[in-house]
Amino acid sequence: MRPLEPGDVVRLVSPSGPTRPDRVARGIELLEGWGLRVELGRHVFAEHGYLAGRDADRLDDLNAALADPRVRAVICTRGGYGAQRIADAVRWGPPKHLVGFSDITALQLSLWRVARRPAVHGPGAAWFDDRLPDISEMSLKSALMSTGELVAPRVEDGPLVEGPPATGLLLGGNLTMLATTLGTSDMPDLSGAILLLEDVGEAPYRLDRMLTQLIRAGALAGVAGVAVGQFTQCADHRPVTAFEVLQERLGTLGCPVLGGLPIGHGFGQLTVVVGAPATLDTQNGVLLSRLTDGCGTVAGAGLRP
Repeated sequence: MRPLEPGDVVRLVSPSGPTRPDRVARGIELLEGWGLRVELGRHVFAEHGYLAGRDADRLDDLNAALADPRVRAVICTRGGYGAQRIADAVRWGPPKHLVGFSDITALQLSLWRVARRPAVHGPGAAWFDDRLPDISEMSLKSALMSTGELVAPRVEDGPLVEGPPATGLLLGGNLTMLATTLGTSDMPDLSGAILLLEDVGEAPYRLDRMLTQLIRAGALAGVAGVAVGQFTQCADHRPVTAFEVLQERLGTLGCPVLGGLPIGHGFGQLTVVVGAPATLDTQNGVLLSRLTDGCGTVAGAGLRP
């Protein structure tokens, strides 16, 4: 998929939860500073309870952005909840960059199933300066406006199962969204893939429950490696940590596991490309995701017929 260039149009949409105009204003400032032309979906600031407007309005904004030939990238303002409610009616058209994470994992999994296209797993347009320093901005800009490898180094302690470097398509994203996709047509075949996991606000026992469900369903069989991102605010009153749960559950898979990666809801979030080739290197403590070119489609494992 061709990188963005100055003058390209990007459209901001809110397919999940409601957002704050001041946060989005900061995101627009950054994007325009890269020379991009920013447009807003009609309902980008709508609110309907815990959703950013009614399903029909959120879907219309997303489909309009995907259908507009002027739009080169569709950037979600934030996650929250709601993407799964509209995922089955999204009309994936010509290749465009799709940017977001957290609840947006549902859309990225849908895009992968329907079109076998990569997506940008990184911060949305509702920008948080208090957790997204310059390195986060540069990482997102590199994913959108350059080619080559995106590097996510291990920056803190996390689950670790050593092994030789593993290669495969990087698939997954938010653990909650992956677990709730189980049983739907959007659940990818993860055999031979590098599985990416991150989450926020989930107590250790709930992380255990989701991972156990995926394991019992056979969804993690044959995974080539697991890249563990940030599990932010994942604690409760019991003396069991998210670290311990992830180490124990993922350690049963028989593949390399690398945690401590700054990918997710925490400070210093870095951007990676899901649905694209990746290398997980536990010896050097790094995840590399490689961008694609041409039409943006990727051949290989990771898609159920």
